[in-house]
Amino acid sequence: MATHAELAAKLLRDAANFFRNVGEQNPPLKDQMSDNADVYDQVAALVETNPTGELEMQDAPEEK
Repeated sequence: MATHAELAAKLLRDAANFFRNVGEQNPPLKDQMSDNADVYDQVAALVETNPTGELEMQDAPEEK
């Protein structure tokens, strides 16, 4: 039986593969889709290696 973290990582990796496939089929979007896929792979790795870890988030700049 898979843990929640294992399932989450699998879904993230599947989404990364989806983005890569979209990029392969749409050359104008390839760079953007590749960047998206890389982020999903990175988050999958975080979930796998440290499922309860916390991210330090920078505050978004305020709009003027």
